[in-house]
Amino acid sequence: MHFRPTLLPLLLLLGSPVPSRAADSGVAPFAVVEVAPVKTSIYVASVTLTVPRFVRRGGIYESTYSAQIFPYYFWNEAGRLQITVSDQTLRRFARGESFSFSGHAIRSDGTIRKVEGRVTPLGPATGRIEVRVFVTRHLSMAFDTTYRLPGVEK
Repeated sequence: MHFRPTLLPLLLLLGSPVPSRAADSGVAPFAVVEVAPVKTSIYVASVTLTVPRFVRRGGIYESTYSAQIFPYYFWNEAGRLQITVSDQTLRRFARGESFSFSGHAIRSDGTIRKVEGRVTPLGPATGRIEVRVFVTRHLSMAFDTTYRLPGVEK
């Protein structure tokens, strides 16, 4: 079986859901989430996942991602990550509650990977994200990183 590590899931880490800025929805005033780059080891390689800001539109946080696999540069990949977070979940999050999320990563070649995770606030503007990306039905990669909500007072 050929194993192609996909840091799409890592992106998920990056995709930690954040409250929406929609005034009519009643959720906290945050539509953007920044996720710290993360590095993990897989067998005889290391993977660095980088995701720019996640932006929420229509109940979905979306961003692009880049995964660098060292020393196997030919496995490097890029794509986009989407995470669904309801307004109700964001209202609970705004009160400081943890929550689980799901979504998917779409590699630039169209390959889709299931993503699951958990967001744990550590304060009003920061917290931890645990993400699991399913490379196959039975094989997943786990990532732990942090997030920051720009514009939120600490």
